[in-house]
Amino acid sequence: MPELPEVEVTRRGVAPHLTGKTVSQVILRREGLRWPFPPDLPALLTGQRILATGRRGKYLLLHFQHGCVLIHLGMSGHLRVLQKDVPPAKHDHIDIVIGDMALRMTDPRRFGAVLWHAAADGDIDEHLLLRQLGVEPLEPGFSPELLYRETRQRSAPVKQVLLAGDIVVGVGNIYASESLFKAGINPKTSAKRISLARYTLLAAAIRETLAAAIEQGGSTLKDFLGVDGQSGYFQQSYFVYDRTGEACKICGQAIRQIRQGQRSSFYCAKCQK
Repeated sequence: MPELPEVEVTRRGVAPHLTGKTVSQVILRREGLRWPFPPDLPALLTGQRILATGRRGKYLLLHFQHGCVLIHLGMSGHLRVLQKDVPPAKHDHIDIVIGDMALRMTDPRRFGAVLWHAAADGDIDEHLLLRQLGVEPLEPGFSPELLYRETRQRSAPVKQVLLAGDIVVGVGNIYASESLFKAGINPKTSAKRISLARYTLLAAAIRETLAAAIEQGGSTLKDFLGVDGQSGYFQQSYFVYDRTGEACKICGQAIRQIRQGQRSSFYCAKCQK
């Protein structure tokens, strides 16, 4: 699944083609994906100017004066900007047309979403899917003190607390594994047992890991492609994720894999205490 870096890479890729531009047409090729498309989306967007792009967690946002489009890439989705007359492929489900270009969403597994939030319904942060999300890890509100304070009653393993998204949003499975390795914290450690000093290391590791992933275009996931059709290459920098049995790049011990909830966790038992 595309995680925060992949969504941010997508946002940065589409922003120059969308910001300040007027939508001339919206083409819906099916009734919806994970949820139905708003049936009046073509009428809502046609003739309206895109004021800005944004991102909240793994949601890409297109801001209009009268509301906001929320786009989630699901398990396998990606966006491309291409000539509007390029014939759609089997899994190309929606086009937002701007002049002679189109923002096209492709989603083979159809777990993605395109939704509408009207300005009359309040700030976009009050949308049902966004209101419970934690702070953004690359913004000033994210701090070691926040992690420490919000985990004093959390007995669950720290890896699962990070994935929950209600304290800090967007630290998905890949980047949680890599950040915990960089901070030297075992993913099985109870969140409430971690000291402020160690959360200081973890907060810095999360910021550094996500920033590096964005800079490198995200990770080459099974189905993810950037706006230009290229894959990211952050996976070449993995220390633990998907490296079961391989030697740790720091100490040489074999990387271990365990199941936590429904997700795999990867770690070095020697480097992560």
